[in-house]
Formats: sequence, C-alpha cells, structure tokens
Amino acid sequence: MNKLYVISGVTGMTGNELVHQILEKKADESHIIGFDNFYASSLETIENCLSDKRLEFYEYDINNAEQMSRIEDRVNEIKEGFEETVYINCAAVVHTEHFYHVHETFETNVLGMKSFLEQAIRAGAKKYINCSTSEVYSMNSWNENGGVKESDYITLADAEHSQRTSYAVGKLLTEFFMKDAVESGQILGCSIRFANVYSKNERYPKHIIPFIINSFREDGRVVLLENSRKNKRTFLHNYDSCSAVLALAGTESALDGSIYNVATDEEISIIDLAKLCAEKMGIREPVITFSGYRESDPERRLLSTEKIRERTNWKPVMDLDRGLDECIESYLAD
Repeated sequence: MNKLYVISGVTGMTGNELVHQILEKKADESHIIGFDNFYASSLETIENCLSDKRLEFYEYDINNAEQMSRIEDRVNEIKEGFEETVYINCAAVVHTEHFYHVHETFETNVLGMKSFLEQAIRAGAKKYINCSTSEVYSMNSWNENGGVKESDYITLADAEHSQRTSYAVGKLLTEFFMKDAVESGQILGCSIRFANVYSKNERYPKHIIPFIINSFREDGRVVLLENSRKNKRTFLHNYDSCSAVLALAGTESALDGSIYNVATDEEISIIDLAKLCAEKMGIREPVITFSGYRESDPERRLLSTEKIRERTNWKPVMDLDRGLDECIESYLAD
C-alpha cells in the first residue's frame, strides 16, 4: 500500500528512525512530508535520505501557524495520489531539564499536538499516531506484576510536590484529544507511552545514556544525581519504538483511540548502566560520583507491553547490550 506520511519532529529520535524504516522498503511508493525546527536535533540524522524523492523535508516549527498552513496545503495537493494519509506527531520538548519548565513544554506538547491533529482531520487523514510518554505514570510507574498497564489508575505528583508533573499532565491531555477525535468518528488513531528511548543518532548528551558515555569520554568520570543511587529504568532503542509506531499504524483494529505502552523488560539500575558503559569503553575502575537531586523522580519505571503484543505483531528486537555498543561506537566516532 502506498501511503502519505506527515511527520512532525522528523529529525528527532523517533522521527528520523521512522523515515529510515519507511524508506528502507525500496519498492514502496509511500511518501513522507516531514518537518522539524531542530530544537533538539539536526538535519544530520536524515541527511542520507534527503536525495530520496519519497521524502520532502521542511525546516518548519509546529507552533508556526503560517508554516503549518503550508504543510496542510501540500498535503491537500498530493494526497489523492495515495491510498491513505497517516499523520504521526513526534514533535515534543522531551529533555528532562525542561520537564520542570511549564511554559517550555506546553506550547509544543499540548497546543502543537492539538493543532496538528486538527489539521489531520481537516485534510481527511485516515490515521493519527500520537507519541505520548511513560512520564504520564508519574509516581505510579511500576508494580510487581509485570509492570503498569495502560488501564491502571495514575498517581500524579502535583504542584505542591514538583513542577515536573506539568510535562506529564500536558502529554496526558493529548491522549484525551486523541480519544475524543476517534470516538467522535473524525479519525482513527492511538497514543503511545514510550519507555526511556535512546538512539545512536542522539547528538545532544542530555538523556542519561549519551550523558554517561560523553562524560566518560571527556572526563573519564560521570556525575549522577543522588536519585541514581536507587533508580532503575528500562531503555527502549529507537528502532523498536519506531517499529511499534508503524505496527500500530498498520493495524486498523488497534486504532481505537486507546493507549499503548511500548517498552522492554530489561530493567537496569542507573549505577549498573554507568558501569556497563564504562566496561564497554575499556574503563576498568569508573569514577562515579553523585550531586543534585530531582524531585518527584520515580525509583522505577516498568511498563507492561501485553496490550500492544496482543493487538499487533510487535515485539522489541534490540537488547540493551547491542544498543549500547551502537551508541558507544557512534558517539566515540565524532
């Protein structure tokens, strides 16, 4: 099937890998209209794809109404040549440092998503995939029964505890927009709550894996937050996060407006993660110190992926060992 994909945040961790997975099917006549403002990425991530005529890239901002109007005009211009149009919203202010800054996340994560969804509906798109976040689980992000499920009730830290939850609440609101659009018959779609996503193409060492690798590379030591003495996480390679997006987009029965966890079962402590990176980098006795504290940071984040596995053929294929090897090789080559 030849599809028209319209992807926001197309050079970011999720967006750029989507481009690669879509275009790797050489016989596929699908087409991508993608845009990004390079807030947390660069054109380098899709540079090898720019010569492919199936990709149109625009340096546009999801919050710029005039630029988004041009995207909509372009979609309307060419959509009749495709069997269906699929919008995928990857645009987000995602670095942890911004979680505590209400205004920096609201415009893109909430208003941007809403306007992009409304554009998809006006353009007659058949499907919309909303990339949400496991941050939504806030203080109830794990249990002993195989991880939290999408249907579990959420315990949120509020403004009395931390501004961090503003990011989670914003993403949570987009899930309601998605559900409403589907239930009112305007479009098919779903929301995805990703675990901690990482990528060999991430060039800004603000997430924990690139931060650890770059710290060891530059200083031979790493300074972790005090939270890291206890914290554990699961890490999701962006190959797997994107294969989940495409699996859902290709499974019409799954696009009922509901939510899907996308994660792995490989839980690791942050300290052990740092030690593993050091070992892979040939550092025998890594220096790990602790400074600073992050409010309302859950000790664990363990998600059940039973729902997406039952409704699609998706499962993760990239284990952490292989993923870290990729990241280290890529970062050290710079």
